[in-house]
Amino acid sequence: MKTLGIIPARYASTRFPGKPLVDIAGKSMIQRVYDQAKKCAQLSEVIVATDDDRIFEHVHNFGGKAAMTSSNHQSGTDRCAEVAEKYPEYDVIINIQGDEPYIDPEQISKLISCFDDADTQIATLIKKISNEQELHNTNSPKVIINKNSEAIYFSRSPIPHIRGQEPHWLQHFTYFKHIGIYGYRADILKQITKLAVSPLEKAESLEQLRWVENGYKIKVAETEIETIAIDTPEDLKKLLSL
Repeated sequence: MKTLGIIPARYASTRFPGKPLVDIAGKSMIQRVYDQAKKCAQLSEVIVATDDDRIFEHVHNFGGKAAMTSSNHQSGTDRCAEVAEKYPEYDVIINIQGDEPYIDPEQISKLISCFDDADTQIATLIKKISNEQELHNTNSPKVIINKNSEAIYFSRSPIPHIRGQEPHWLQHFTYFKHIGIYGYRADILKQITKLAVSPLEKAESLEQLRWVENGYKIKVAETEIETIAIDTPEDLKKLLSL
């Protein structure tokens, strides 16, 4: 099984313009993500997918591999699909978030292992929620899974609602948050990027609901490793102060 790791990276972030090129202790964010991904032995190749010349040139300057993509893509998934079309020899595509500079290679390996099952179409990671603040954080999507370790639903709200037990839901149910790294069979990636925006996706602003609503199965693997995503300049300040 040949596996391609793709790191979507765009310059024009609404909340943090130029985020991929920001310096983190001597290295850019995108280089740190790239270097961590390269440590994963299960990835046959790693490519940064971008629509910006500055990012493209920067990646090549530090010795990485990059591909230019359209500026019209609405999501990282769409950007991954464009790159994957140019590399038909790969069986599985891993979409690695470009704003997690210290992503653990073990998480990537765990995700790839989901495809040892020939029936896996799409895969992602989940992590147990340990505190009430995290449970009610709308920026941290929650996941409901079935007995086959497949995602049933994703929501920004705490689900399920445990009637009569407010506010101590964590004492009565195991909640999971979504860790935003995806894997796709190459043919499935091509299919899902042709789907129209779905009502559930539009309601929650979560693209993975488009796949669920259209009947695709999303395999999940549980990780105990915490990820640190940099969404805003304030997030970066917190990271550098640790």
